[in-house]
Amino acid sequence: MTKSAMITICGRPNVGKSTLTNALVGEKIAIVSNKPQTTRNRITAIVERGETQFVLMDTPGFHKPRTRLGDYMVNVVRESVADVDCVLLLVEPIGSIGPQEQALIERLRQTGAPAVLVINKIDTVDKSKLLEVMAVYSAAYDFDSILPISARTGEGLDELLAELDKYAVEGPHLFPDDMITDQPERQICAELVREKLLKCLDKEIPHGTAVEITKFSERENGIIDLEVTIYCEKDSHKGIIIGKKGAMLKKIGELAREDIEKFMGTKVYMETWVKVKENWRDSMASLRNFGFTQDN
Repeated sequence: MTKSAMITICGRPNVGKSTLTNALVGEKIAIVSNKPQTTRNRITAIVERGETQFVLMDTPGFHKPRTRLGDYMVNVVRESVADVDCVLLLVEPIGSIGPQEQALIERLRQTGAPAVLVINKIDTVDKSKLLEVMAVYSAAYDFDSILPISARTGEGLDELLAELDKYAVEGPHLFPDDMITDQPERQICAELVREKLLKCLDKEIPHGTAVEITKFSERENGIIDLEVTIYCEKDSHKGIIIGKKGAMLKKIGELAREDIEKFMGTKVYMETWVKVKENWRDSMASLRNFGFTQDN
């Protein structure tokens, strides 16, 4: 009998939500960086194990917003915690509860959703420390279970899926069996470009960028042609993104193209431009144009 489970993955920025999503899917569908607020939208990933289809919702890191884009990201998390079969609260192996975790626990209380605490990055600490972390969170909330994992090494992931299978509901699968994400290919390509901006640029600059795929076409021989526009908020940022004699933009483009070719399984030709759109993160019209709408 086929079963499905809707699972939300939530937690503070940089706790490893997208790394966990990619590890469970077995392919890179969510971008990853060591900078906070990398994920901006809720990303749906589909994982199949036996007869069970797990629908995983990777959410933006829960943080204190400073722009309308930040408000949007926090609202995505709040809404994603409701009306699911289970919520995974992903935390680091630290023996204290931070304000982001406290806010998410309070949201769990409000919704009453079944919740599993997942302690990530256990490969970075002595295993004896985990008992302290478990005790602190057990005292704060009545989680259905607490599981230690390492999304980076894969430790504990089989046990995690076995635990999540308990929340699956009998019935037809929610997505086709060969589907791994509901994101359009165009959106994934744009996100892979943005990941390289996060990797190559410093400080606030990459957080003020947005990426739009203005052309996505496939030739008869399977080669894909992409035209990419990178938007930033200041002329000075545009110069930094382009770099001396175009060196930085070339580097970003080459790194992104390599990942896009891996994802698409074919050769990709890509042209890239940089444009300035001042204060787009606080413009509702710009946010809608870039796809940041509440029905995402």
